[in-house]
Amino acid sequence: MKTPRFLVLMARAWLSGLMLITMMGCATNLQKTSSVARPPLVVRQPPAFQAPPPVEASRSVADNNRPGYYTVKPGDTLIRIGLETGQNWRDLQRWNNLERPNLIEVGQVLRLTPSMPETPAVTSRVPSSALRNTMPTSAPQTQSVPSVIATTPLPPITAPVTEPVVVPVAAATTVPTSSRDSGETDLIWLWPATGPLVSSFDENRNKGVAIAGKAGDPVFAAADGRVVYAGSGLRGYGNLIIVKHNEVYLTAYAHNQTLLVKEDQPVKRGQKIAEMGASDTDRIQLHFEVRKRGKPIDPTRILPMR
Repeated sequence: MKTPRFLVLMARAWLSGLMLITMMGCATNLQKTSSVARPPLVVRQPPAFQAPPPVEASRSVADNNRPGYYTVKPGDTLIRIGLETGQNWRDLQRWNNLERPNLIEVGQVLRLTPSMPETPAVTSRVPSSALRNTMPTSAPQTQSVPSVIATTPLPPITAPVTEPVVVPVAAATTVPTSSRDSGETDLIWLWPATGPLVSSFDENRNKGVAIAGKAGDPVFAAADGRVVYAGSGLRGYGNLIIVKHNEVYLTAYAHNQTLLVKEDQPVKRGQKIAEMGASDTDRIQLHFEVRKRGKPIDPTRILPMR
């Protein structure tokens, strides 16, 4: 018996509806699954750049305890610092890039040596042609030595017997030692003035000696050197001359009436460099200092006996 056509159509429609409902349910579940809240995407930002502290500020504390640096104290000037450290004040200005040398601040750390060698070493190069000429063109050929030479015994060598020669040794010359400091140099010293000594050296109260005289008496360079300062810019010294003799010694000549030399001028031992006076003091005198690596020492230790 054949099934009526309308029943077949109804069955097909029912199956189609069922399939459509099933598909809609799957789509709804898929949409719910995709709409589940996901954790937000966190983008990590790189930390903000912080500039390093200034070099001078970070080094100032460390440099105070390092050799080759000086911390400015109240009342300091480049001239005084140069006298205290044994350096030319113009070198200090150049090494520290100071446009105005009078503007230095208390606590400022100054370099006492150049940051790098001022005269770089010159390296010489050997021409490549010279290298080619010295290189062998081929491996050296070794010559075979006959075995007879190696096995033949050599005759014994007898040294001639001679009488020992006695060389007379001169008696050692005893050099008398002195309490005066030779200065580690070959400098020859003389007294900068001929007057009597009226004030002696005292490490705590007097950094030099005072030599009396009359106004206009000559003041002489105590040794060969170069003038690193000539002026009146250092309080308490009046008209002052500072001579640098080498990397060890400086001498200072204070209270002059007249200065006869200029900065950067070479001077010879015994050359007249000033005339005695009473500038910035209460009597006519020459205040004379000797600085060894910036430290004041007793001038009578190196000056000849009077």
